[in-house]
Amino acid sequence: MNTNKYSNLLAFIVIVVASSIGITPQASAEPNLDATSVRQERLSATRLADANLTRREGSFMLDYQSIRLPDNESIDLLGYHILTPVNDWLYLGVGSYAPLLKGEYGGFMAFGFLAHAQRKIAGNLFASGGVSFGGGGGGKSIEQSVELSGTGGYAKGYLGFGYEFKNFSAGANISRMKFFNSAIDGTQLNLYVQRPFSYGTGPYGNSGERFVSASPSGSRETVGGDFESMISAGLDNYAQIDPVGSYKGPINAVDLQFSQFFTERSYWYYALGVGYKGLPIYNQVIGGLGSRVSVSPRINLYGQLGIGSGGYAPELIDTGSGLLLYPKLSAEYLLNKNLGIALTSGYIFAPDGTSKNITFGAGLNYRIRSADAGKGANNSAESRYEGYRFSFSHETKLNLKVNGSARENLNMLTVQGDRIVNDYVYIPVRASISYEAYRGYPGYGEVSAGVGLQSKFSETDRFQYFGELQVGANVEGSILRAGIGLNYGLSEDLALRGLVSQTIGENGFRATNVELGMTYRFSLPSF
Repeated sequence: MNTNKYSNLLAFIVIVVASSIGITPQASAEPNLDATSVRQERLSATRLADANLTRREGSFMLDYQSIRLPDNESIDLLGYHILTPVNDWLYLGVGSYAPLLKGEYGGFMAFGFLAHAQRKIAGNLFASGGVSFGGGGGGKSIEQSVELSGTGGYAKGYLGFGYEFKNFSAGANISRMKFFNSAIDGTQLNLYVQRPFSYGTGPYGNSGERFVSASPSGSRETVGGDFESMISAGLDNYAQIDPVGSYKGPINAVDLQFSQFFTERSYWYYALGVGYKGLPIYNQVIGGLGSRVSVSPRINLYGQLGIGSGGYAPELIDTGSGLLLYPKLSAEYLLNKNLGIALTSGYIFAPDGTSKNITFGAGLNYRIRSADAGKGANNSAESRYEGYRFSFSHETKLNLKVNGSARENLNMLTVQGDRIVNDYVYIPVRASISYEAYRGYPGYGEVSAGVGLQSKFSETDRFQYFGELQVGANVEGSILRAGIGLNYGLSEDLALRGLVSQTIGENGFRATNVELGMTYRFSLPSF
């Protein structure tokens, strides 16, 4: 399949994203119209809606464990997880596991869902426990991945204690992790740290409405206690330096990053990179710290240093145990207060492997700002609700064919985020991982993004219909995915999700997909 076929669609997606954030031509003011009266009239028509914002406490968690393998070998896994609360003791989230220091397992990666419980015992001491389930795989070679990862599905359970410090918590669990039909099956000590963050959400039905934020000066209680967050999406190009592995070409990757500022200039971040060309489904997860310097009102410079894990089978690209270090710089030009375009460059290398790469690319930065960022001298800010949906689904691929040959059905876990543009248009971004073997090997996954059309949401109608078209990549190369579905509202926040779609890709890849899951719907204030 020629990826150039999708260039027009990708350009359209960029245009829709830009227009959704407000990059539209501005009409000039009428010369005889008093600006103050226009503003007052507009503000009087909006909702004074601070009371409609609900503060939520999320958590970013890192955990580490070392699992014994046969023949006195070990694999150590670093886990990255983002959790959101269900109530005052239960969290649900998504996360990933990747090797760090032991063996030669660069490129081994697993993703899944997590349920985490946490309850205070006395003072700052708390008990914690949880379960996770997902899929992934990898190994020293593609063939050895079957022995190490089995079918690719895994399950993990853990129980232990932690202690809450001023800005973070830390603890230890006894964990049991097993990859089905594989060498990874052990009970071991699991160490973890958590960094909380807070954010404010509004009713999903308020998406698109304007309101006035009027909380006291200097307070961030309205929408949460942290500074702004930022979501970055871009295309990166990795140019290998003196490659030793059998693959010596460039790697083209999609990069998605979430950044949470803890001061006006400093932030922590979590980033996922996935190859879509050159070495499809090359993967890496990186976390670290960064800093921002404002050169002018519209120009910002960023510098960040990350540590993580990634690669492919070491015989193709040698990242050794998987450990990666990634210093990165970027220059951003703000198109408006919330959206910026950025050029990026960096150097990513494996300290205990031979892989070294110069990286360069471009992307979009989208801000989710706290109430204080929008305040003027009168201590109020005109704002609007931006709608979002996050869906967690089980997906089955039926009638799967590759190069004209029928394959067994494939079961997957899927996460999708939707940014609501207006009543009828949204932007979907999706990632899936299988917990079963594909063509005899573990670790099948997909990433894609595109554009969707939907019926208008109504609080009195439980049904909302949608259709979407996405482009992306799987292990065979580029894919095109089209489908129709519906959300059945259980409440304004929660809905059942059903979707039927068709995927076509390179090497004659074709499948019919059936999804069933849950959708969490909300709005975020945009200042």
